[in-house]
Amino acid sequence: MRRFVQAGLLVLSGLGLLRASLVSDLYLRYVKEGMRPLLIGSGVLLVALGAAEVRSAWRRAGAAGAPEAEAPAGQDGHGHDHSGVPRVAWLLFLPALSLLFYAPPVLGSYTASREAPQAVAVVEEDGFDPLPATSPLPITLTDFTQRVQQDTGRAIEGRTVRMTGFVTPAGGGDGWYLTRILLSCCAADAQSVKVRVYGVEAPAADSWVTVTGTWHPGGALGTPSAAVALDARAVERTGRPTNGYTDALPIGS
Repeated sequence: MRRFVQAGLLVLSGLGLLRASLVSDLYLRYVKEGMRPLLIGSGVLLVALGAAEVRSAWRRAGAAGAPEAEAPAGQDGHGHDHSGVPRVAWLLFLPALSLLFYAPPVLGSYTASREAPQAVAVVEEDGFDPLPATSPLPITLTDFTQRVQQDTGRAIEGRTVRMTGFVTPAGGGDGWYLTRILLSCCAADAQSVKVRVYGVEAPAADSWVTVTGTWHPGGALGTPSAAVALDARAVERTGRPTNGYTDALPIGS
């Protein structure tokens, strides 16, 4: 019986991985998009191993005329009982069921409010291209942050921009945060990038919105002292993108 249970756990885990990565986009809640082939391959392998184990167990049972062709009463030659399933194997049970029947919620404002914003990469001097003349200007939260704190040409000054993210309460003081969570590999290494929004009442936490506005003066623009903030003119509700763990331009840009 033990071998059948172990095989069932392997198959269950494999089916959970395949459901999350092959027939749905659930895997994007946990890992980066590029890891999908590895997850599919792992799921297929687990199912194959489980099926092979079941086949082997049936053969042994048929040859011995009993559920197991091992020592009687579930004991080995030394009298130790091995009829039960190792306790560590049951650790696979709940994650497998979770992938099959209940997907944990995506990371959101709870996570973002408990960590410092991600440190954006430093752009080499003269590394900023001219901004398009489009108004409002679609821009990512990362690009906005870099322009505000590193662009000595102050190209963002006076420009009306549009950014998309989810709402994170500020916790104290005025305003709220427009937020994106980024993954380097998986949900365990998630980091957030935030832009503080002023002038418009905060929508519900975790709701996805597109904000239109201009840079909120604070500190010296083009230096690290500049406030990464926006004076909002409009806030529009939008749906969560399929891959919400990227810092992308507003949909339709």
